[in-house]
Amino acid sequence: MPKMKSHSGAKKRFRKTAKGKLRGRHAMSSHILEKKSQKRKRGFRKPVAISETDEPRVRKLLGGGK
Repeated sequence: MPKMKSHSGAKKRFRKTAKGKLRGRHAMSSHILEKKSQKRKRGFRKPVAISETDEPRVRKLLGGGK
């Protein structure tokens, strides 16, 4: 059987940490930024942990198995 390919879009959007956790971009950070405070927008820069419910789906896309 050929190897499974990892999802190219997911590779660009998510990173695995050294401990195996998944990190990605914040939601609500790309548009309608005028009404959001500077403090809130600065927080969007940092990557955020992927929620537990989305984690299995993202792992499958990245080709991480279980």
